[in-house]
Amino acid sequence: MHITRPHGWEIPEHKVTPEAAVLGRRGLVAGAAALAAGHALAASPPAAAPGAVGPVNARYKPGRALTAEKVAETYNNYYEIDDSKDIWQGAQQIRTAPWSIQVSGMVSKPRTIALEDLFKQVQFEERIYRHRCVEAWAMTVPWTGFPLRQLVKICDPLAAAKYMVFQTAEQPKNMPGLDSPIYPWPYIEGLAIDEVANDLAFVSTGLFGKPLPKQNGGPIRLTVPWKYGFKSAKALVRISFTDKQPVNFWQAIAPTEYGFWANVNPAVPHPRWSQAQERLIGTSEIVPTVIYNGYGDFVASLYANRSKDKLFM
Repeated sequence: MHITRPHGWEIPEHKVTPEAAVLGRRGLVAGAAALAAGHALAASPPAAAPGAVGPVNARYKPGRALTAEKVAETYNNYYEIDDSKDIWQGAQQIRTAPWSIQVSGMVSKPRTIALEDLFKQVQFEERIYRHRCVEAWAMTVPWTGFPLRQLVKICDPLAAAKYMVFQTAEQPKNMPGLDSPIYPWPYIEGLAIDEVANDLAFVSTGLFGKPLPKQNGGPIRLTVPWKYGFKSAKALVRISFTDKQPVNFWQAIAPTEYGFWANVNPAVPHPRWSQAQERLIGTSEIVPTVIYNGYGDFVASLYANRSKDKLFM
């Protein structure tokens, strides 16, 4: 007899957006983009355009309806701009073309890769992921991009490398938040080498079928859906590999509140608030938080031998 064991992220079928509706929406977005191609190309960096398209990968079902596009693109954390959520207009001054990523550290050949050259070496797809902020709000959006392991292969790290480190852009003239003396700029994040090899780890270059908006981390960002959102560094300009565990941005600011791993866990509260529930932005619906943000089937094995580490907040 076949026994079906429910996953923690599942919800009743009647609450899930029908697949036809999602796919139909994708077609509508694609059609609208085609009709407005001239305007879109004028408004978006040419190098980022390929990152807006890709077939839908249906393996990772989010179990939730999509967040409204306008909400997802106007409710953002981006401390390089400001510490409010209403930064989307201010983010438009960020210069995103030309764009390149510096590769350094424990690699076979340090170099700088132009974004358009990187895009020629990867296979794009769309994935609908849940996003969980450490502030206990959440959204569900369709990212376009490619698996992080493809970028790792291009970087060609040495066998002794144990961690991948990500650094975000610093543009003092365009990012007024960099003037704040309380933050240890630049923004640094890191993942263990087996985490970056996991298929769920993603590099995002598009959102809702369009090039990735600047306020959402465009033109290129990290997306790690089983971790709290601050692990998903925006506007990547440098990648390095090391055999030493890096100290991430928020860990440097408040080591008693933020650890290196930052895996979502409802049973481990932040020192100043509970993580047992989360608010879905755009609807204000309060729902239970699920361990690993619902992706435990794909990533829990990564931490089986790390029980001595502080894996959660």
